[in-house]
Amino acid sequence: SHPHIEGFVVHELSTTASNFRSTLPLDQLFAKQKLTGIHRVDTRAITITLREKGALRGGIFPGEPDRNTMIAEVRTSPVLTGKDLVKKISRKQPSWWNTEGTRTIAVIDCGVKHTILRMLAAQGFKVIVVPAAYPPEEIVKIDPAGILVSNGPGDPAPLHYIAATVATLVERFPIFGICLGHQILGMVFGGKTYKLKFGHHGANHPVRDLLTGKICITTQNHGFCVDAESLRDPNIELTHLNLNDG
Repeated sequence: SHPHIEGFVVHELSTTASNFRSTLPLDQLFAKQKLTGIHRVDTRAITITLREKGALRGGIFPGEPDRNTMIAEVRTSPVLTGKDLVKKISRKQPSWWNTEGTRTIAVIDCGVKHTILRMLAAQGFKVIVVPAAYPPEEIVKIDPAGILVSNGPGDPAPLHYIAATVATLVERFPIFGICLGHQILGMVFGGKTYKLKFGHHGANHPVRDLLTGKICITTQNHGFCVDAESLRDPNIELTHLNLNDG
């Protein structure tokens, strides 16, 4: 519905709209949405630092504040680990995305992207989206053909209330997860999660299908991971592995 970013860093701010769907230049959109952005930054230098040091905290400051003041403020800013970001962005009430279809998919909204909802509808499903903290008994009343635990921001570890909901439903309904939702499914089956040093970001991550040996090139965007060694349930089967870092 609107951008959810805290800040935006770019080397060069283009003033030319090159897409037929464009309605506003980027700087005007940011002004309208009260978002913070900065340009004329050496983004390659930042990339090299992150490649060597791993994920770091950073800040964007207006004007010309004292360098030591900026560093101190960044160092005291909260880290992602252990922080529940889902409750800030999940919808407060259930709502139907579309009502045409033979079977219903219930989507637990941890920050779901509209593209995912459109794709489910395109497969012929009715799609209802429910809040992350929606009671499992209310999902049972919907009687969905399947449940999707959606993507979302941040650390899955503090999201025990979502994992508890999924644990209640997992024997009763087919359940699948994307990104954060997939990590929550891992937690349901006893898995532990941890923060990746670098995270997986971008459109070129090679993943091996362990059943066939084939390699897929995937798009990924997450900073946390399920520790495969912590999944002790004999019914859990590991099927895919990221070849960049295992």
